[in-house]
Amino acid sequence: MSLLTGKTVVVSGVGAGLGHQVAAAVVRDGGNAVLGARTEANLAKSAAGIDPDGTRTAYRAADITDEGQCEALAALARERFRAIDAVVHVAAWDSYFGGLEDADFASWRSVLDVNLLGTLRMTRACLPALKEGGGGSVVFIGTQSAVAAPSQVKQAAYAASKGALTSAMYSLARELGPFRIRVNTVLPGWMWGPPVQAYVRFTAQTEGLPEDEVLGRLGERMALPELATDGDVADAAVFLASDRARAITGQSLLVNAGELMR
Repeated sequence: MSLLTGKTVVVSGVGAGLGHQVAAAVVRDGGNAVLGARTEANLAKSAAGIDPDGTRTAYRAADITDEGQCEALAALARERFRAIDAVVHVAAWDSYFGGLEDADFASWRSVLDVNLLGTLRMTRACLPALKEGGGGSVVFIGTQSAVAAPSQVKQAAYAASKGALTSAMYSLARELGPFRIRVNTVLPGWMWGPPVQAYVRFTAQTEGLPEDEVLGRLGERMALPELATDGDVADAAVFLASDRARAITGQSLLVNAGELMR
């Protein structure tokens, strides 16, 4: 039996990268995937690629900073598949860079509104269905930079927002545990997918280096001889969403090819 046979999973932040890979892994492993993101065209493209006949996917444009849109996405899952068994939160704002000295705190508030409060809004919208189904799983996608800042880029606001989300995970695991709802976090490091591919291209062009050399500099810190991929992170999220992880809650799982070990 596949990991998610008969299960319905809401996936936020579905675009060309990790969100798409998570939704694809849900369907591959026997589940139904309900896709959400701000851009409907991206959702349509992703759903068509994952599930051409549309029997195992549904999608709706949803901005997680809007509580009503979160509730509408959760309602779609219940209308189409009659349940929500898990929610995987990929939606995030990770494109604001900088540290404290150059901080625009208005932008920091926006990052927190998406990455922390938006994720909690979407979780709360799914709670009634999770409770009615007798439990389930909530999986946050965090970041290794929340526990160990990278030297290559400054993303203090992003790291702080994801660190706060991981801290919230502990409280939610206690609060929701009596309903058999598990809450866990996946912490990716450098993850080979569209954002890192763009970073490698940009750095290579800026420094006049071959892309393989830039990629090699990233990989030399890993215990394993290559970067984790967005597919690897998706597989970890699907495992935590499944009943195979029924006794795991309040945990953070690093998926980083061994760059950081804890």
